[in-house]
Amino acid sequence: MKSLAVLFSAFVAASVLTGCSSYRPTPAAFHEVLDQPYRLGAGDRIRVTVFEQEGLTNTYSVDQSGYISFPLVGAVPARGHTAQQLEAAIAAKLRQGYLRDPDVSIEMDRYRPIFVMGEVGAAGQYSYVPGLTVQKSIAIAGGFSPRANQESVDITRDINGKVITGRVRTSDPLMPGDTVYVRERLF
Repeated sequence: MKSLAVLFSAFVAASVLTGCSSYRPTPAAFHEVLDQPYRLGAGDRIRVTVFEQEGLTNTYSVDQSGYISFPLVGAVPARGHTAQQLEAAIAAKLRQGYLRDPDVSIEMDRYRPIFVMGEVGAAGQYSYVPGLTVQKSIAIAGGFSPRANQESVDITRDINGKVITGRVRTSDPLMPGDTVYVRERLF
């Protein structure tokens, strides 16, 4: 019986150590992207204003393939571009036989949603607003469940086309499109 207890203790210790060894620190790029200009992605909605061209001024959504469909010029690539880069791209396309000197301005209308999963009251998709933190997103999703690990959470983020998951504190900021996963605590 004593050897069974020792064997069980060794199994528990090995399980805990194995769980800890799979933890990897958050890559530096995970936080560096927070200081860079915002890059558009599928699900974002933007307001494009072409001055003195009311027929072109409208709200456009970035589709799943990363394009916006713009009158006269057709599909314009938006995924991975900043608002300023997209302004320049639309203006350049409009100069090709449509307008002499187009003045294009872009502002965000609605960011792509975030997703909150795991040990929260109401997991699901939620609207992103600037300044949203992990803690605020969990509050929006009904708060922590009784079994939740409230120390840190996992965030999955698309950085320059590469999906990265990192463990962060609840005070960390979120970006549009992030997936927050609240883990279950061990004890």
